[in-house]
Amino acid sequence: MTWIMRMRKSRPGLPIFLWLYALISVYPLLWMIFYSFKNNDEIFVTNPFGPPATLRFENYVAAWSNYDVPVYFMNSLLVAIVTVLGALLLAVMFSYAAARLRWRFSKLAHTYILIGMFIPIQVIMIPLAILVRDLNLANTYGALMVPYIAFNISFASMVFYGFFRSIPIEMEESACIDGASIYRTFFSIMLPIIKPALATMVIFIFLNSWNEFTMAVILITKESLKTLPLGLLFFQGQFTTDWGAMGAAMTIASLPTVLIYVLFSEQVENALTVGSAVKG
Repeated sequence: MTWIMRMRKSRPGLPIFLWLYALISVYPLLWMIFYSFKNNDEIFVTNPFGPPATLRFENYVAAWSNYDVPVYFMNSLLVAIVTVLGALLLAVMFSYAAARLRWRFSKLAHTYILIGMFIPIQVIMIPLAILVRDLNLANTYGALMVPYIAFNISFASMVFYGFFRSIPIEMEESACIDGASIYRTFFSIMLPIIKPALATMVIFIFLNSWNEFTMAVILITKESLKTLPLGLLFFQGQFTTDWGAMGAAMTIASLPTVLIYVLFSEQVENALTVGSAVKG
């Protein structure tokens, strides 16, 4: 707090700049909410940027009942939850083994996992589609869950590896002296320390899987398994588009991501200082 007070005194224009930045950042979200309560004429002609003259809740009714938004929403939610749990479980266990345990080729394995961050999705789409077909995963939830988990492991492993490396080795030595096994040390000591990193990766992986479109549009063709990004395509007709209902669907699709961030935002902020706190 003393640092903030000093910044305010030395730079009196800083709060004004921060408020302006906050308004500019929040306005797109407000615009989307306004957009979801308007009709086509108000969106494009009479009032494209301001609040709606009339709150048209029928846009939400149409999006929810006429365009199978509940089905797409539940599909996206199921895929995102499984992706988060699978990627976190595999990444955190591998990172702990690579960062804290001694075994042959640990550095090589860590480097191999990190290479996955530098492979564009577009490069492997054809081999991925063939692999999904050969594994009989086509038009199943697994066609999305397995690739999503695989693509998120690399970055999550890098983050967890850095956090584990910052933890003093004396903590594990003390636990070993007290008779704790490697599993007890991992679950009771190491995991609570890296909770900020876990929360950060929950948000990151959830957003990646929730908003992913490229793999979903290629690997899923069955109507009942499509996710929300695919479902939004059905709001566009050949001759007309219900833009208000599309805005309502986009607002509904944004709610889980906002809720996830609100729930884990404090842990994300702690992630910026956890390293120095542990070392201290």
